[in-house]
Parts: sequence; structure tokens; C-alpha cells
Amino acid sequence: MLGRDGSRNSVSVEAIAGGRLYVRMDDQLFCYDVRQDAMGRSPTAASVIELLPLHIGAAQQAGRPRVGVNRAPDAVFVPTPQDVVTAMLKLAGVEKQDVVYDLGSGDGRIVIAAAKTYGVQAVGVEIDPELIKLSQQRVQESKLADLVTIRHEDMFQVDLSQADVVAVFLYPRLLERLRPQFAKMKPGSRIVSHQFLMPDVEPDQVITLESTETGDRHTLYLWTTPLKTAPPKPE
Repeated sequence: MLGRDGSRNSVSVEAIAGGRLYVRMDDQLFCYDVRQDAMGRSPTAASVIELLPLHIGAAQQAGRPRVGVNRAPDAVFVPTPQDVVTAMLKLAGVEKQDVVYDLGSGDGRIVIAAAKTYGVQAVGVEIDPELIKLSQQRVQESKLADLVTIRHEDMFQVDLSQADVVAVFLYPRLLERLRPQFAKMKPGSRIVSHQFLMPDVEPDQVITLESTETGDRHTLYLWTTPLKTAPPKPE
């Protein structure tokens, strides 16, 4: 697609989540409200998030002041299929005495599944107020308020020292930014990731599965703390 200056822009495939249409163009992410009731309201411009330039390295990205609950989310919420959620918790070896965290918990499906299936204490960390409301409603409907807590926090400021299992569905550069927090987790704690590898860290286990809900193939990665540095790639 050509920009107004005649240059060729990089446009990603659009995504719809939570009643909103997300479209990326170069270093901007446009968000449009496409919910049914939005048609009856006065039109407004798209919300725009400025993304980090792709040429900036992970260390530089990590140093930028993108922290606190009053900032834009780092990633678009894309729901994980329920059968993949089940596989993630199984891969992590969740047990009743564990405390499970989900960083970027979206609609709460992972923490709800963990509490419902294993009877564990589960904590969802989310920055989007609308998703917090939705997930809290789902927790109440599931009658799991005694086990599940949804916290409005920046995941990069969360203390994970009490977590036994951390679930993530985050881009590699975001996983890299979480490394200092992962380093403070108890030995033997587990981190399970949907689709994305943590840069320069050797996974303990990798599995692939085909979701019966979507028909797509999904890859899951498991790490156990303390994290192991991946061996250098052969030249």
C-alpha cells in the first residue's frame, strides 16, 4: 500500500478482538470500534498507538519508558483457543498447590481454566480496562472469585516471585523484557508460551498441536527456572 508521500507502507493482516478492528501500518497501530452499538454513536477517529520502530534493538526497546497502567497495551489481544489453553496448563504440569499467573490475561480464559480444572489460585494481569471488566464478569459467572484475581497492572512491574506457573502469549521482544522478572521466580517454576520463543533461552520442551476449534497448528514452549541460555547457533 502506498502512503500519502508515495512511499510503500508495511501493512499487517487486520485483526478483530473485543469488538475492535486493529490494523497496523508501519509503526502505527490503528484501532476502530466496530461493535454493533457503535453505529448509533457519533463517528470518531481511530485510536492510534505509536509502535516501537522495527530497527530498534531489544535492549533499546527495553530501555524506553513504556511502563505503568496508563499507557497503551504492548500487544493486541488475540484469544487462545480453549483446547490450546488446556494443553498449555497440562504442559506446565499445574498442580493444586500452584499459583498460576497469566501476563496479558485478556478475557481471563487461562486463569479461569486453571482454577476450574486444577483448583489453583490464579492471577490475571491485564492493562486494558475493557478486558478487565470482561474477565472479571467471566470470573463472577464461573463462581471462581475465591480462586481467581484479575489485576489492573503493567506486566513489566509485576512481582513474579510467588508464581509457580506463568502463562504468556507475547511477542519475543516482550518476553525478552520480562527476563529480569523471570529471574526472580523460584527454582523449578514453569513458564509456558503460546507460539513464541524467548530469545536466547533454551526451552525444556516444545510441542505442536492442531486446535479442533480453529483447525490451525499451534506451538507451545515450556521453560523451567532458572532459565538456561541457548547454545550459540552454528555459523
